[in-house]
Amino acid sequence: MYILLRLPLVVVGVALVAGAILSAIRVFVLTRGARDRQARTLLLVLRLVFDFVAGRRETFEGRDRVMALYAPIGLLGLLVSWLTLVLVGFTGIFWAVDEGPPRQALIHSGSALFTLGFADISHLHVAIISFVEAAIGLILIALLIAYLPTMYTAFSSREQYVTMLAVRAGSPPSAAEMIARYHRLGRFDKLNEFWAMWEQWFANLEETHTSLAILAFFRSPQAQHSWVTAAGAVLDSASLINAALDIPHDPQADLTIRAGFLALRTIASYFQLAFNHEPRADDPISIARAEFDEVLDALAAAGVPLKPDREQAWRDFAGWRVNYDGALLALAALTMAPYASWSSDRGLAYRHPYRRWGRRTASLGAPPS
Repeated sequence: MYILLRLPLVVVGVALVAGAILSAIRVFVLTRGARDRQARTLLLVLRLVFDFVAGRRETFEGRDRVMALYAPIGLLGLLVSWLTLVLVGFTGIFWAVDEGPPRQALIHSGSALFTLGFADISHLHVAIISFVEAAIGLILIALLIAYLPTMYTAFSSREQYVTMLAVRAGSPPSAAEMIARYHRLGRFDKLNEFWAMWEQWFANLEETHTSLAILAFFRSPQAQHSWVTAAGAVLDSASLINAALDIPHDPQADLTIRAGFLALRTIASYFQLAFNHEPRADDPISIARAEFDEVLDALAAAGVPLKPDREQAWRDFAGWRVNYDGALLALAALTMAPYASWSSDRGLAYRHPYRRWGRRTASLGAPPS
């Protein structure tokens, strides 16, 4: 009868423990991108705190130093939140089955969870519950330890390509700079290898930044580098070359653009950011025609061979860009990416997309040019 009176405590305790376990499975174990409400809520609250602190820094480098701590602290915060849920949940269970005061139940729970062994266990059923709690605590900590090498391997692979791009496209990277450098070196015939390399990079990016979602917020070792601006520079380079350069068409560039916009859309959709999911070729993009002409004028002055019909070149470029424009800008704002032309330097429409995490959002087109 006593246990029946405290049965709600057992139910609530089991629910808290189960919620912590399921959250850890979604974040650490599941091999596909699965949204987790607990993780999202914690990271949202933490992001607001970091935005406040970073906003008090006068330079981007200062803000970057602050935001570099966001993802690591968020990752450790997830573990703390899961252990707290387990601690509270088992406190309720111990209180219900051991007939002791709440204080004693908390001591039992903490002793078992952190394997301290100082609590006096006088009944077999209490000992069994303690063993279960200790096992859950060890498993949660082991999951984090096993997760870190996988995550840092993916991070290292991502950043290797971002650093290599700086050699080709400058820092911050730009499509115009990359095309001009390839022209000066006479290496347009080597672009096929470059496109194939980045097609693979985009495929890996889509997989790792949804299954290991917090990886999206780990910042590059250098403040002016970012996986988002690198992606934008590569996609803009391929789009410009396809649309405006008078050189033989390389189908591999088309595959790279498709791999890129699919990856950016998938990641943006995972974070439930607002962008146009089904753009049409004539939808507006965030690049103005004057900006496009300015880049072509600079390339022409550098001797880059251009197609004579600029009107058609603009339509072709806009038709490529519209596929990734909204997702690119939304991700640049979400990750607080450093300045780069045609990506993080765009309008205010995507400045704080993280405020919409977890809410169904309407599909928005790109901001007007």
